Amino acid sequence: MTNAARVLDALGDPTRRRIFELVAEEPRSVGDLAKRLPVTRPAVSQHLRVLKDSGLVRDRAEGTRRVYRLEQAGLRALRSYLDRFWDDALDRFKAAAERAAREHETRSGDPK
Repeated sequence: MTNAARVLDALGDPTRRRIFELVAEEPRSVGDLAKRLPVTRPAVSQHLRVLKDSGLVRDRAEGTRRVYRLEQAGLRALRSYLDRFWDDALDRFKAAAERAAREHETRSGDPK
């Protein structure tokens, strides 16, 4: 499975997406995340494990707790995957606009 596929799979769950969004706002501990979500601390930990395995978050010990932050490598994999579709869409839009301009010139008899 590619990095992008693991990232998309991890974000396919609404609770994990919300955890990802909260961690994107600022680094957070499991306890902080659990306070903001309708799930238990153990459930938050399981979701964070999936996000960590997919490369979207990383953790670091700070005293007696673990704090989770976004992992840039996972974000790059996701961005690269999505950019491919965006680039293809822009190329198709450009080709359609150029084709429409040529058709308009042909119909109006007004070559440029």
